[in-house]
Amino acid sequence: MTEPTGPLAGIRILDLTSVLFGPYAAAILGDWGADVIKVESLAGDMWRYTGAFRNRGMSGQFMAVNRNKRSLALDLKHPDGKATLQRLIPTADVLLTNVRPAAMARLGFGYDDCRALNPKLIYAAATGFGQEGPWAKRPAFDEIIQAASGLASSIGSDEEPQFVPSLVGDKICGQALAGAVSAALFARERSGKGQLVEVPMLETVAGFNSIEMLGGYAFDPPIGPSGYKRMKERKPVRTKDGWITMLPYSGDNWCAFFEAVGRPELTDELQVRDPVARAENIDRIYAAMNEIAASRTTAQWQELLLRLDVPHTAFARIDEITEQEHLKAVDFFVDIDHPTEGKIRQARPATKFSEAPPNLHRVPPRLGEHSRDVLMEAGFSDAEVETLVATGAVAQM
Repeated sequence: MTEPTGPLAGIRILDLTSVLFGPYAAAILGDWGADVIKVESLAGDMWRYTGAFRNRGMSGQFMAVNRNKRSLALDLKHPDGKATLQRLIPTADVLLTNVRPAAMARLGFGYDDCRALNPKLIYAAATGFGQEGPWAKRPAFDEIIQAASGLASSIGSDEEPQFVPSLVGDKICGQALAGAVSAALFARERSGKGQLVEVPMLETVAGFNSIEMLGGYAFDPPIGPSGYKRMKERKPVRTKDGWITMLPYSGDNWCAFFEAVGRPELTDELQVRDPVARAENIDRIYAAMNEIAASRTTAQWQELLLRLDVPHTAFARIDEITEQEHLKAVDFFVDIDHPTEGKIRQARPATKFSEAPPNLHRVPPRLGEHSRDVLMEAGFSDAEVETLVATGAVAQM
């Protein structure tokens, strides 16, 4: 363990979230220096048991979004567990939850309950659907949001939608939640007031997807079809010996590309200089590029496109991503010695702050590893902690 050095050092967060959306947001805030206390049930976050692991409850997926946190195992349905959290709330700056609001209210930890205990608290709710809409009480998972937001239709088509094979909804919303909490903390610095922050998944992903995918429906009445034709045409390009993504983007890029490959006549034939005509002809342009791509190897294309300053890259295999040239040069993936899990590999914080660099200051916690420490810091006596453990309100390693 090292001291946190990020811009949120000194901020304390109670993280009552599980799986990915909320924990990812809390991990980002922890990377940025916050003291994140992960409040788990006595069984632990179910994400602990998903994916590959050396020891039960410490999967690689769990550890990726639960570093820089301390674990407090607490039974909130137990009267003493409830009373324990009530004593912790006044010590916190932020409470994060992805428990549905009605369930939090039944537990006695809705926004009004928590505000009464700590008027300066930022209460951040990670929800599936905005709480003013008819779907407010529905459960939400990533695929539900991909389907309902239009993202799956954008990836596939209206006739045959497809899911992104990654939990992108959770991760997009986790980043949005981290930003929202940071903004609310900044507002509190000016006003002295806490507030309720809600980040709903459906609205967040629908807005994210709509930027380019509304297409002609960005106007009322619509002036063209929905979708972004260029994205539908952009696909991996097969070379003589593999694959590459090449992305001539500007008119100058396309002119340089067709000139370099000995096909200058396509510059005028496909009208690549004019951005409007280029967009209209993009299917023909990409078809020509695909045909030409088969004439050279991936390495030959990389050498040529780099010289032309045309955006491009070869494809990275998932199992080789830690050796990708750029990521390796900037030491993006780091090896961490975990006391129980051995050597683990994680991505370091990507965001940089020149005056307050974020760091990996805590390894991912075992369930209840910090229960005693957290409670003692909050003013609980040894005898009180022992009683809480004996009654089953708290678990500790």
